[in-house]
Amino acid sequence: MMAEPLHELTALEQSAAIRRGELSCTTLTEHYLARIAERNETVGALITVLGESALIEAEQLDRRLREVASDEPLFGVPLPIKDLDPVAGVRCTFGSAVFDDFVSPDDAAHVTAIREAGMVVVGKSNTPEFGFPNYTENRVAPPARTPWDLQRSAGGSSGGAAAAVAAGLCSVAVGSDGGGSIRIPASATGLVGIKPSRGRVSPAPTPMLPGELAVHGPLARTVADAAALLDVLAGSAPGDFFPAPPGGGFLSAAHRVPRPLRVGWFLDPLIADTTVVPDAIAAVARTTSVLKQHGHEVLEIPAPDVLDVVGHFEVIWSVLAASLPIDPNDRDRLMPLTGYLMDWGARYSGADLARSISAAREVQAKVSVALNEYDVIVCPTLAQLPSPVGAIRDDADPAGDFDAQKRFSPHTAVFNVTGQPVISAPVHLTDEGLPVGVQLVGRYGEEEVLISVAAQLEREFGWDQRRPAFW
Repeated sequence: MMAEPLHELTALEQSAAIRRGELSCTTLTEHYLARIAERNETVGALITVLGESALIEAEQLDRRLREVASDEPLFGVPLPIKDLDPVAGVRCTFGSAVFDDFVSPDDAAHVTAIREAGMVVVGKSNTPEFGFPNYTENRVAPPARTPWDLQRSAGGSSGGAAAAVAAGLCSVAVGSDGGGSIRIPASATGLVGIKPSRGRVSPAPTPMLPGELAVHGPLARTVADAAALLDVLAGSAPGDFFPAPPGGGFLSAAHRVPRPLRVGWFLDPLIADTTVVPDAIAAVARTTSVLKQHGHEVLEIPAPDVLDVVGHFEVIWSVLAASLPIDPNDRDRLMPLTGYLMDWGARYSGADLARSISAAREVQAKVSVALNEYDVIVCPTLAQLPSPVGAIRDDADPAGDFDAQKRFSPHTAVFNVTGQPVISAPVHLTDEGLPVGVQLVGRYGEEEVLISVAAQLEREFGWDQRRPAFW
């Protein structure tokens, strides 16, 4: 019998106990399903719960382990998959009432990798409609809330995944990030969130969409858990447009002390004229102070000048909405923001989209060159504290809603354009007990550097020991 509640253990500790025979995968899965049944509605974490199939998977893994030992670091660990991503034979709503009864025919490539690593899929995590906004509120599930203050949003679009981990309904989860959708909820819920380099995780069977903005990545309470899940997710599939960059062994990087690094930092918002709140400034200051203490060279630098890419990002984003396979008869079932983006994107021609993609690639090159002399860039994840549920969403004025989203997270989307790896690390708590993250941005393909730095910060700040009262 384990000495402490199972959800207190990290994912790596849970798997180690399973592989030593001290805990069964079935028992761990039952524990999490019980917590999901009790708490899911409150935090809006999962849209679909896979109780029966998860227990069948867990029992099969227990039988497999009795026959053949496993060295998979996350063997037996349950987790949810974001409801934008297909799991064979399971409902996939994309956060939309239009697809409320759609069932996926196939697994996504990263779901296949998760199964091969011996992990258990316990459900589909909440997401806003088609993942467009940076809050998680839709018409198919309760809003995703941060367990640190249930009146506030868990962010988006991986808000359900983050709420699940932060509330102790799972130890790790998979998110996706097209404009900040892993990092935003990581900051709002006090988690480590990794947006990997473009191509690090295969998007198959969905082809990488125009603009190449979105990637899959982990959310976890600890750097090591996040790194271990990234090891599982990483890899290419036949037909991928971007092969995975070289590198790997991310878990080992979490146990490595980084060499002295050159670190640049800035505060200025990148895509909106807005104010950065004092706690976000304090989070950057605390981070850079600790990095100096550990021997890194830390320099204030100008924020990249990327305002000219905002319009091009909006063209790409809205055209993606306009290309959704929505029957005109279903338009009234969409969220107002989705309809607004679809109408916006429909105004552009193919030539407009080509120009915007080309301009985005020029910005990718410009920013990558400008920041290349630094091993790590530190900047805020969010310009504001986690927002109250419903505060950003404005069904009566979706244009205002979209502008409010940019003011909320003006530092994240640029790094989807550049394709660089980024970690949001929960370095700070406000006086009211709200988590605040900072972004650690690295060169393309250098996730290991960011992971080693984030682990160094974790040892200093001890966020892995923090728990919300809801826990």
